[in-house]
Amino acid sequence: MALSLDGMVRIGGGAFTMGSDHHYAEEKPAHRVRVDAFWIDRHVVTNRDFARFVDATGHVTLAEKPADPAAYPGADPVLLAPSSVVLVPPPGRVDLANHYNWWQYVAGADWRHPRGPGSSIKGHEDHPVVHVAYEDAAAYAQWVGKELPSEAEWEYASKGGNDGTEFAWGDELVPGGRYMANTWQGEFPWENLRLDGWEFTSPVGAFPANGYGLHDMIGNVWEWTSDWYQEHGAIVRSCCTRENPRGGDRDDSIDPRSPQVRIPRRVTKGGSHACAPNYCRRYRPAARMAQPVDTSTSHVGFRCVVRERRD
Repeated sequence: MALSLDGMVRIGGGAFTMGSDHHYAEEKPAHRVRVDAFWIDRHVVTNRDFARFVDATGHVTLAEKPADPAAYPGADPVLLAPSSVVLVPPPGRVDLANHYNWWQYVAGADWRHPRGPGSSIKGHEDHPVVHVAYEDAAAYAQWVGKELPSEAEWEYASKGGNDGTEFAWGDELVPGGRYMANTWQGEFPWENLRLDGWEFTSPVGAFPANGYGLHDMIGNVWEWTSDWYQEHGAIVRSCCTRENPRGGDRDDSIDPRSPQVRIPRRVTKGGSHACAPNYCRRYRPAARMAQPVDTSTSHVGFRCVVRERRD
């Protein structure tokens, strides 16, 4: 497919403060980073966009394939069937230390069936595509002649020119009572008040653009980046200067809590419709999450970039 910059925004290069010293440990330390100019999609990739890709290439997503038993020693064979992770709100308060109280592997959940068998994307063509693993996002990006953004590029773009504010739009989550992003209102994970108008994903462009004209950089869905996950502190210490970041190493990205399952993780950014003040305050540019590359969910999507060539 021929590369087109339609629907993209050019972000001039520059330096900014990446990370935060005031929230979650994985965001520390705040450090100065410089990025070169690049183009980035104005919106996340939608169901409509992804359907064109699948129709043209026959791509089958990871969620639509059975898992390889060799990669998951001792796993229940039932759990190796084609499936994906779906947010299923419980009927009442639950232990927030156990995320399995609301995240469930659902057989038959995939990008065409975001809530599981019986659901569909009909009427949601302009919502973000979800249930896409890293390899699916990378395949789409290659098809359109683009790439996935680095963590630094993504964070720089998400700030919209605001360097130093807590949120992409300022220091108030709901300035003047106006909801600026699709996040969770109410007590997560059981009480969703939908004060912003949406229970799960929302159509792209439903909320105000940031200072660069980009929509949904915060909330709606988490977004894949190309960086292997590593603690900021380790990345900063491993660089010759703080102006020269790198995106971690594959082996270092593997979760040390699960040494028997060596699945590498990439950085996702931006938070989602499931981020709530009582549980996950990650609806901020500095926020980051480690996402295993073998896992797709109902709240992770992506957008693409085009890097300008350096002569």
